[in-house]
Amino acid sequence: MVRELKSQRRGPQKADAVVVFLHGYGADGADLLGLADPLAPHLPGTAYYAPNAPEPCLNNPMGYQWFPIPWLDGSSEAQAKSSMALSIADLNAFLDKVLKDEGLGADRMVIFGFSQGTMMALHVLPRRDEAVAGIIGCSGRLLQPELLAAEAKAKPPVLLMHGDQDPMVPFADMGLAGEALNAAGFEVYAHVMKGTGHGIAPDGLSASLGFMKQVLGK
Repeated sequence: MVRELKSQRRGPQKADAVVVFLHGYGADGADLLGLADPLAPHLPGTAYYAPNAPEPCLNNPMGYQWFPIPWLDGSSEAQAKSSMALSIADLNAFLDKVLKDEGLGADRMVIFGFSQGTMMALHVLPRRDEAVAGIIGCSGRLLQPELLAAEAKAKPPVLLMHGDQDPMVPFADMGLAGEALNAAGFEVYAHVMKGTGHGIAPDGLSASLGFMKQVLGK
């Protein structure tokens, strides 16, 4: 059974492009939807969605999770794997609904993931039948990199960003993700947010905007 993701939407009633934000562990959609404010003037005609992940977070009941994280919340590896499988189905259904509601093709959609949201984006989007315009992965990692080349059906361009002082997700994970994506035939861009911890710095947002303008032709 697919769980419906609750989401807010910002933007014009009739949009010609869409950006979907995928939040991190323990946060919610509103945590990233505020990024629409500085982006909107530079991306006219774009709608923004920021769904809540489907499960209450074990470590923060006020927030949500795409799957539990064993070394943070005491869950088992089996629970994490099972939960992620459910969330993958939920996210795919959500993205399908957004495209249908907006009357747009996948090539008019950009996915912006942060932390655990990046993990979801880099796992889900390459395994969909149609490539989105682009994926932005901030402060996250690529799960199961050894499976990517064999399982990737779509290869949208990817922008990876990471703070070099991140205490939560090692900075080295950006390089590991980039290597695996390159080896699987993806076009990969990288941006290092110098002096930044586990967050999105202004220069990272600027890099994201430049990437979105490029892949959406705006």
